[in-house]
Amino acid sequence: MNMSTARNKTDILDHADLIIEYLKELGVEYVFGVPGGAIEPFYNALARSERNGGPIAVIARHECGAAFMADGYFRETGRIGVVCATTGPGTTNLITGVASAKVDQSAMLVITAQTALPKFGKKPLQDSSETAINTVGILKNCTKFNSLISHPAQLQSKLISALMEAIQSPKGPVHISIPSDVLRAPLTQPTSNLHVNYLMNTPSLVDKPSVDKLVKAVSNADKIVLYVGHSCKRAYQQIEQLAEMINAPFVSGPMGKSWVNERHPLYRGVYGYAGHESAKNLFQNPEIELVLAIGTSITEMGIGSLSNDILNNKLIHIDASIENFCRSPMAKLHVLGHLDLVFNRLINKVNAQSWDRTWDGLELECNQNVVGGFTELIEPEKCLSNDIPIKPQRLMAYLSKQLPKTCRVFIDTGNIWAWATHYLSHESNEGLYRISMGFGSMAWAIGAVIGSSFASPKKPHVCLAGDGAWLMSSHEIGVAVQHKLPILFIVLNDSAYGMIRFGQELSKAESIGWQLNEVNFALLAKAQGAEAKVIKDPKDLDKLDLTEIFNRDGPTLLDVRIDPQELPPMMARIKNLNDDEMVPTGYK
Repeated sequence: MNMSTARNKTDILDHADLIIEYLKELGVEYVFGVPGGAIEPFYNALARSERNGGPIAVIARHECGAAFMADGYFRETGRIGVVCATTGPGTTNLITGVASAKVDQSAMLVITAQTALPKFGKKPLQDSSETAINTVGILKNCTKFNSLISHPAQLQSKLISALMEAIQSPKGPVHISIPSDVLRAPLTQPTSNLHVNYLMNTPSLVDKPSVDKLVKAVSNADKIVLYVGHSCKRAYQQIEQLAEMINAPFVSGPMGKSWVNERHPLYRGVYGYAGHESAKNLFQNPEIELVLAIGTSITEMGIGSLSNDILNNKLIHIDASIENFCRSPMAKLHVLGHLDLVFNRLINKVNAQSWDRTWDGLELECNQNVVGGFTELIEPEKCLSNDIPIKPQRLMAYLSKQLPKTCRVFIDTGNIWAWATHYLSHESNEGLYRISMGFGSMAWAIGAVIGSSFASPKKPHVCLAGDGAWLMSSHEIGVAVQHKLPILFIVLNDSAYGMIRFGQELSKAESIGWQLNEVNFALLAKAQGAEAKVIKDPKDLDKLDLTEIFNRDGPTLLDVRIDPQELPPMMARIKNLNDDEMVPTGYK
């Protein structure tokens, strides 16, 4: 692109404009953030960009919320999410959102400001240089690339390095910190041509010898189980196809639910946190010959608690990131490569053979449960309860049946993790069920669903959050109001930090610090211009018109008063918290 043709004749081009041109070249539509003095030159460039059809500034109510929005934008589009903040507290407010993106492997460009270079170390307002509150140092441990731009000539090369690093496996956030005078520095070559997209392509890599061993192992086994992790985006279709071809039951981790059709007759549910007895029983079957763990790290929340026999003798770990193998050195085989290439080759080889794979002693035909899947639920009768207050199981069952297949479902941190993991059944296997269980940041979903809705405003979006999380970030609904985003926000209201309360109860700890005051979240949302309603009776759920809600000219909030006495299915988490050693069984 010739930059001289992309601006009005009166526009003066500077290095902030150069950043915008790179983002435009990459197809980035929005930059999320909060303005401030030192970052003002970048916002000037965004104003010029918006006038000329380039990336648009979205103003969050808090920088952490802006980072969550950039995360949600990435999850919806696959394009880098971009967040910016001013110096000092503007930058430090970003930290939780950036750390969440690092743990969950979301590609994000973090742009922060510094005071002008001549003011470094002279105690100007919000000084964030290395002699003051060193924000570059603070962000070092939660980014993949992290650098101060100390001269205009450094900007282009460091920006390209950061962008390339963000999309390399494992993906993650990258950070450049730019003094305001560098952002304002005029471009010496305003007619530069930018061709960066080819640099952003990840090469197709696969370890062929290990794939050949995988093909041989699968060909020589009859009783195989698939475990689907959170990094299976490139191969979710092939994984389901392979399961059907070899008649293999499959399970997922809590985040792997994104990539499975939970109503598939071979799906046995979640193994790990808030998981299903049907998944647990599957792994206890002594006839298992192989377990293919796909796109996952071996963690406390997933399959880290499997038996020594499986982890040491039957586990084949397949992943695109070699970093994930550091937690599975005990595995029978490691297969490194892009998952679509690995599974395409595997399917082609398996398809060339024909044999009857059966499981003696394992009934693969199961009855459908009350939420439409084939998993074994705890107290399924509560999914049908019309008791008041509303049972959380009843709310999850309602959403399982009523949410459209194309709905983007965002699950926040807290008890809602357990309720949604166990009881919320989603039919799509295209990554539309979204949860952030790595860093466990409360209020993540509130920002993330907004970022996703900016990318796909015509698609239905729902955010489920607890009242504790909503109190932390309820103000971000104003962004959805301002931009007329038809998001459905559902707050599970029990006047408590529920995960804290029940965690203390189950682990026999002191009961302290979990009580919250009763809040009418519907009134709070209405005060910001949203549609809102308090839901106290399960019958009120059945009266809702979700089609109308998803077509409104703005967001809707449901303040659902849930039964505060219902115990979430989170015993595995409590057991792990009380264990002396937090390591996978296979290490012992």
